[in-house]
Amino acid sequence: MLAAIYLRDVRLAWSAGGGGGVGVIFFLAVTAVAPFALGPDLPLLARIGPALLWIAMLLALLLGLERLFQADHEDGTLDQLRLADTPLVTVVLAKAAAHWTAAALPLIAATPLAGILLNLSPRLLLVTLASLVVGTPALALIGAVGAALAVTLRRAGVLIAVLVLPLSIPVVIFGVGAVEAASAGRAIGPPFALLGATTLVFAVVGPLAAAAALREAD
Repeated sequence: MLAAIYLRDVRLAWSAGGGGGVGVIFFLAVTAVAPFALGPDLPLLARIGPALLWIAMLLALLLGLERLFQADHEDGTLDQLRLADTPLVTVVLAKAAAHWTAAALPLIAATPLAGILLNLSPRLLLVTLASLVVGTPALALIGAVGAALAVTLRRAGVLIAVLVLPLSIPVVIFGVGAVEAASAGRAIGPPFALLGATTLVFAVVGPLAAAAALREAD
């Protein structure tokens, strides 16, 4: 059942037009604007590039988040999921994994091109990619909590952003911190350990909080 939910959500995310394709275009558009805004200062661009990539990634992942549970709520599927034998927590985990696959994975694949636009060196680009692989699952899980809290509301995209962005701050801090450590020649182990620990915490807390919100939804 969980595999069916995962595959269905991935397919719907792409067919609805709010999945990876639109997200990648948005992601590349944000990173492409930065060089024009900052001017021809390549060292500055390389220094703040990882932070810009993380912010663009976070904003791109908000696209389509509104429909993560709302479609199931509207067609009655959510009621069936609440009555099924499968724990709602694992259903949330499967849907968050589908959101990560449909939205975050294409963005990570597009990151090398965005890194070239931001004048990142191959080494920093590799560390940035690793930090995104470790940290973006936490963003997907945080997004699931925001989507569950706003499941009964129409046009709740702004509300979800307001709920999700503050909770995402530690993930962005540790992700950018790992790249800055690599840039400064420091050990990248500690910031990566903190980033991984943050993802594990949200892997436990996120589905529990989202499932509790969905049980209370009308």
